[in-house]
Amino acid sequence: MPEPLLSVDQLLEILAATPARITALTKGLSAARLLMPPQAGEWSARDVLAHLRACSDVWGRYIALILEQDRPAFKAVSPRTYIKKTDYLEQAFRPALRAFTAQRAGLLDLLKPLPPRAWSRSATVTGAGRPHQISVQAYADRLARHEREHVRQVERIATTLRS
Repeated sequence: MPEPLLSVDQLLEILAATPARITALTKGLSAARLLMPPQAGEWSARDVLAHLRACSDVWGRYIALILEQDRPAFKAVSPRTYIKKTDYLEQAFRPALRAFTAQRAGLLDLLKPLPPRAWSRSATVTGAGRPHQISVQAYADRLARHEREHVRQVERIATTLRS
């Protein structure tokens, strides 16, 4: 059975904290170190940030679409596919983090004033098996839970790079 969705307050807290957590975790690491994977075959801090930006682009766009349209329907796009259309994996870490922080502020500006009923607005999503309904809250939950895992990954990377 799937886990219950995080509360709106929890979602807003996690989504707001992510850029600041990444900033704090990577403070003092050189630009060169932020491009270095801790072990061969692993992601660097920049790679993780690029992935988070792609997820936020895709899932954040879906949230906006659900709020803008009445019962939209769309085909899901994988953030792993979407990232190939960007230059996120080539960008320097600090400017990319500033872009992610600004992007997050925009998403929070959209989410914070929502009345409770707006969080249950949904879209019909295709492209990953049978069509299914996904709500604003479910997309925000996906984004927040996903980011928590990757923030822990950035923490492990930063710890390894400092040792």
